[in-house]
Amino acid sequence: MKITDLRELLKDKRVMEEIHKHLWIESQKAGYSIGLERATDEWLKLYAEGWMKYHLPEKFVKMKEKEKAEVKKDIPKTKVESKRKRTAKA
Repeated sequence: MKITDLRELLKDKRVMEEIHKHLWIESQKAGYSIGLERATDEWLKLYAEGWMKYHLPEKFVKMKEKEKAEVKKDIPKTKVESKRKRTAKA
């Protein structure tokens, strides 16, 4: 997930409630407060994608399609494709 998607997700009150639950649970396990920043980072890494997939399926699908399109742009061309283009130009 991109940082812009994560920022948008953090605006949702339900997400913040989940992060506070995570903070409480992990702090109880550790025996001390792990802090909101760590809890947020952990929750985003571990649970954000699954939460979004369940609670915001339309937005999740659009985000994944956008990511696939961006990855496809960045894939370098193979040697065979490059040779075909060079021979076609000649």
